[in-house]
Amino acid sequence: MLGLRTTAYIVNDLAEAKAWYTKAFKIEPYFDEPFYVGFNIEGYELGLMPEGEQPNIKGENVLSYWGVNDINKEYKRLLDLGATEHEKPMNVGGELMVCSLKDPWGNIIGLIYNPYFKLPE
Repeated sequence: MLGLRTTAYIVNDLAEAKAWYTKAFKIEPYFDEPFYVGFNIEGYELGLMPEGEQPNIKGENVLSYWGVNDINKEYKRLLDLGATEHEKPMNVGGELMVCSLKDPWGNIIGLIYNPYFKLPE
């Protein structure tokens, strides 16, 4: 196992989602095709895929958490961009904080402040 590589979200309007995620993550996609849009978020991939003809049911059984330095600030910023609350920021032990929001297409975006986690050198 090499570790997490990609989190992908299914959206019904790829162009609109690309614009929203460009603002939300403050970065342009590095890969942009009608079947997939990919963003490189500090070495991890955020992918957007168009929904098929039949709408996908979006479950809440898998969460990916994107690391942030100020969870309350980022939570508010994403709400201001049009995300909706899923779970408010909460302490989950020590200095660890997590929260989650839903993007305009119903996908869950998790945020985590974790000063203990360090990437391997």
